[in-house]
Amino acid sequence: MHVPASYSVIKHMWYFYNVRLCNVSFFYIKEHYGCVFYPITSINTYPLTKTHQDCTLQPYSEMASSQPLEQDHRSLQELAKVLKQDVPHRYVQERREPTYVSNGISHLPTIPVIDMNDVINIGSDINQLQNLRSICQEWGIFQLVNHGVDKMLVEKMKKETVEFFNMPVEEKLRYKFEGGEYEGYGQTILHAQDQKVDWADRFYMITNPVYRRKSNLLPMFPPLLRDTMEKYLQELQKLSMTLFSLIGEAVDIERQEMIEAFEDGMQSVRMTYYPPCPQPELVIGLTPHSDAAGITILLQITDVNGLEVKKDGVWIPVNFIPDAFVVNVGDILEIMSNGVYNSIEHRATVNEEKERISLAMFFNPKFEAEVGPAKTLLSKTGNPPVFKTLIMEQYLKDFFSRKLNGKTFLENMKIGNEKPRKPDHITHPQ
Repeated sequence: MHVPASYSVIKHMWYFYNVRLCNVSFFYIKEHYGCVFYPITSINTYPLTKTHQDCTLQPYSEMASSQPLEQDHRSLQELAKVLKQDVPHRYVQERREPTYVSNGISHLPTIPVIDMNDVINIGSDINQLQNLRSICQEWGIFQLVNHGVDKMLVEKMKKETVEFFNMPVEEKLRYKFEGGEYEGYGQTILHAQDQKVDWADRFYMITNPVYRRKSNLLPMFPPLLRDTMEKYLQELQKLSMTLFSLIGEAVDIERQEMIEAFEDGMQSVRMTYYPPCPQPELVIGLTPHSDAAGITILLQITDVNGLEVKKDGVWIPVNFIPDAFVVNVGDILEIMSNGVYNSIEHRATVNEEKERISLAMFFNPKFEAEVGPAKTLLSKTGNPPVFKTLIMEQYLKDFFSRKLNGKTFLENMKIGNEKPRKPDHITHPQ
């Protein structure tokens, strides 16, 4: 793209010099190009002391997507309080697949339910093991009842999550994520100028290993929320390891390999607030995607449904069972099972009158662990690996460098499907 002669940069020289300290030259254009920073890829006149006509600009949308765009951190929750009718364009989805509606003849499919009491002694019942494998293969999601997590602790976690989103917006903005970051409070992380924004406010952070926690997030939470979150994390960590062992056993991955990968692994949490929307059919609360995790354990905070899963090409709403967790099979388990298991594609819709709040915990291998088809599974089956192998740290970097888009990230992990990465044009200061 060539810069029109009519655009002057004299007023913005201070920003140009500022950014050069980060080893990147930027050119700021306020008018036609929409107040976006463009990196200068060639420049024949220096310093910029007059209207500049000799630079070639590369639009941000064509740059390596590993660098999220700058965005505002205003609260959608606050906007929704005053919004009466028209939804701002940045939230309007151009194409949204419809939700399945029963015609009265065929019944609405429902996701499976697993009773933890039935599977805890699974070694003595081969039918239960086969049932677990079938559910993870055909659905990739189930509701878990009698999970063993103290009910009072769960109720307290719900209450404190609601209290977090009820805090004044100035308090919540203390935890906002900064440019280039994905941990903290804010809205959709943008990777392109025309990317649509989900109808939700979110708080996301890494909780394990402890040394990877950001000092301005969980440690700075209000005491009741922080203490409740810590206890909840410990209980779900125990539950997740039990599930990993059982799910691995069901597909012939040896227990020790699952323990070595996931014990004290990378864990994170996401609290999400979906405000009421005057035109819910035009927006999406959470873009369709599959989770990059091993498993996700979701707690429904309010009594408003909105989670939907894609089964056989159709979007099916999830009706939550009281006191149950929803467990998702993530991309990592599909990779480790060499394609036997199915990481479920899901999304969230929103309600016209009521808010919805959820809390999701993501359980992954250690940062230094390999993410690839399980070695013990490959040795037993003799099948070639379907997916490539990456170190967990690189796997996460690749995932967060892309916008959510169905199961495209997982498809790119398949051997032979890799897309060459564009070179990074921006180096962020450390």
